[in-house]
Amino acid sequence: MNAPQKVGIGTPLSRVDGVAKVTGEAKYAAEYHVPDLLYGVTIVSAITKGRIIAIDEEAARAVPGVVDILSHLNRPKHAWLNRSWKDQLQIPGEPFKAFHDDRILFNAQPIAVVVAETFEAARFAATLVDVTYEAEPHNIDFEASLAEKFLPGPGKKRDTYHPPKNHGDAEGAFAEAPLQLTAEYHLAVEHQMQMEMHASTVHWHGDGTVTIYDKVQGSQTSQGLVASAYGLGAKNVRVVNAYVGGGFGGALRPQWQLQVATMAAIHLERSVRVVMTRSQMFSHGHRPECTYQIKLGADADGKLTAVLGDATTSTSRFEYNMEDIVTWGMINYACPNIQGSYAIAPRDTYTSADMRAPGAATGMTMFEIAIDELAYKAGIDPLAFRLLNYSDIDNMSRKPFTSKALREAYDEGAERFGWARRSAEPRSMKEGRELIGWGVATGLWEANFMKTSASAKLTANGHLEVASATSDIGTGTYTVMVQVAADTLGLSPDSITARLGDSDLPTAPVEGGSWGAASTGAAVQLACQSLAKQLLKAADKIEGRALHGVGSVEELEFAGGEMISRDDPSRRVGLLDAMRAGGLDAIEAQETASPGIGGMISLATKARNTHSAVFVEARVDEDLDQVRITRVVIAVAAGRIINPKTARSQILGGVVMGIGMALHEETMPDKALGKWINHSFGEYHVPAHADIEEIEVIFVDEPDPEVTSLGVKGLGEIGIVSVAAAVANAIYHATGKRVRSLPITVDKLLAA
Repeated sequence: MNAPQKVGIGTPLSRVDGVAKVTGEAKYAAEYHVPDLLYGVTIVSAITKGRIIAIDEEAARAVPGVVDILSHLNRPKHAWLNRSWKDQLQIPGEPFKAFHDDRILFNAQPIAVVVAETFEAARFAATLVDVTYEAEPHNIDFEASLAEKFLPGPGKKRDTYHPPKNHGDAEGAFAEAPLQLTAEYHLAVEHQMQMEMHASTVHWHGDGTVTIYDKVQGSQTSQGLVASAYGLGAKNVRVVNAYVGGGFGGALRPQWQLQVATMAAIHLERSVRVVMTRSQMFSHGHRPECTYQIKLGADADGKLTAVLGDATTSTSRFEYNMEDIVTWGMINYACPNIQGSYAIAPRDTYTSADMRAPGAATGMTMFEIAIDELAYKAGIDPLAFRLLNYSDIDNMSRKPFTSKALREAYDEGAERFGWARRSAEPRSMKEGRELIGWGVATGLWEANFMKTSASAKLTANGHLEVASATSDIGTGTYTVMVQVAADTLGLSPDSITARLGDSDLPTAPVEGGSWGAASTGAAVQLACQSLAKQLLKAADKIEGRALHGVGSVEELEFAGGEMISRDDPSRRVGLLDAMRAGGLDAIEAQETASPGIGGMISLATKARNTHSAVFVEARVDEDLDQVRITRVVIAVAAGRIINPKTARSQILGGVVMGIGMALHEETMPDKALGKWINHSFGEYHVPAHADIEEIEVIFVDEPDPEVTSLGVKGLGEIGIVSVAAAVANAIYHATGKRVRSLPITVDKLLAA
């Protein structure tokens, strides 16, 4: 007798939260109904650096419905020590504290909030508040900030600094190399620009406790910050983020609207909601601006002999945000002599922050453009050049990979794209007035795993609930939890509910770094396996004892709501039959998944990464230099794929963001005023439907039992890495013009 079919890991299941989202049932941070709610509208600074001299509130307070106006002059007490303001991804320096004092650290800094009975009253009154400043000289010019670049010395905490592991004599090998490339690359500032704006609804319960509905990628990081910074205590603070309308790293750390709403609620002892405007969404973290000097040396046959990289990224003056920029190329290609260094350049902006694939999306993109340049110098096909310099180990750490199916990704992607039909010479492919270019690039990201807890509860009516404080930022975590549970216990997804995004649930880290599916999935699997053990024990009380003698759940297949002996499929017991026999109304368990001692040993001795091969077709109008991206094929090697349908969506989103990085996204500074000029969707360009044509996603078979218990590596970041490089390389092949500054806009192509 065969086991029944089950819907589990590997099934293209539609999102279990899909109906809630399209019907409006899913609630986001600013949509919860809270009784007796007040509305706060934040006033932000009109200068970039200096002090607040006076705040004239008289006209604003006269507006009907205004309850109060808070600023540094009358805010409730908050913690002074920096350690009380730590979030889960705290970086070195002094964290920003809203309304802390009269100092202005960046343009559009929150300085006051008008709280009123209606949003309209608060918004109008906010326009009447008159602030007097004493301005000081500022700088947001990245080029000027390079004169101040530094790397915090040994005496300062450097939590986010990971020094490159240099090998050999890179300078000497470069000097002797017959093939050389020296080039400098640049990436402009990008903002995450999620659809859902940052919002916090603080429900004041009147008994010293609060429930906060927050736009954040980790409920427990907001809980910890609020409890510590405002002295409320963790047990009195519950944070809910059941649905998050996009994160992309912009909500990894709690943003300032949470501080403003919390202060207002404490001060007034009433519930308060604060929502950032779209313009204010540009007042916090962003992908750091970067300049990257790359030197590559190769022998006459095209084999790399020297890799040197020196990068500088932007940060604020009060925190030290450092991204691994130079390590990625050092990891990916075989080369005996490698050397990397980087620094940070402070300027008078908010702290730069993680944005999808931080470090890699910047560093690997620029490095892949440089690799392409050297391939042309060597007279070697760009794909063949990458294969020639392929490394079977992490070339920087010299560790073997748990798995690396990049060769297979190259092969499958090239075959599907038709790379063999490519004409080698730039400007040699044309249709009508459009030049056609084909480009390739390699993607690389980390396969992360974080300590995560989950619970599982099965009731006698056949319903299973799995829960974790983890977040779903649009990546499909609800669906992943349901599928892993269905796979582990052999239940129908329709009988399973996933709960997440609540600080009261089992402990989980913020959702980011592509670790969500691997970590949360592993925790859910462990919790469900604990239920399986309880069910097997209860099954022995069934008349006939069909499973008597089965020593462990590993000897069973769970499918169709039954436990089935692998050795003899005729021996089977229904899960609910076992519960009834054992007199159990419900069984539950909570487990924690972590790297563990075995995982720690593997982490110390092996590299864990995802890989991709990106192929792009670009068409460039010969007269106007207008670019169209007409085809993308991306082949991804990322371990076991839990859900091919939602996984494909993840990669599609990453590719679109990569096209945005290549051609559209750029936050422009007004150096005189010290502010971002294009702080709206009307002027900050992201790809629209008309910009996106054919995208094909391939998942390469890559079994990996070492990386996690599920063999899952994560997909959130790998989809964007090096897409922009493949676009840039395709544009070069089409036009013969090499643009080293992203985004590649029409003016840059015209000037090239």
